[in-house]
Amino acid sequence: MPSIRIPTPLRSYVGGQNEVHVQGLTVAQALDSLTSQHPSLRPHLFSDAGELRAFVNLFLDESNVKDLQGLATPLSEADRLTLIPSIAGG
Repeated sequence: MPSIRIPTPLRSYVGGQNEVHVQGLTVAQALDSLTSQHPSLRPHLFSDAGELRAFVNLFLDESNVKDLQGLATPLSEADRLTLIPSIAGG
């Protein structure tokens, strides 16, 4: 079962977990599984139009999925995605 590592700022939306096991054969399905399990996380990842927010980065191993097949990137049972929101400061 694939999993998604959750960064510290978003862990309060997933019950404090640092990793969530998800269902899905693609990144899109994995994110749908994640937000179905933890609906309060959805607005932090997706816009009102249902698009992945620009500042949300997902890595499969060391590759940003945006550089692979995007949300259509296939996943295997043992894959681990890492969720990394961009952080800006001033």
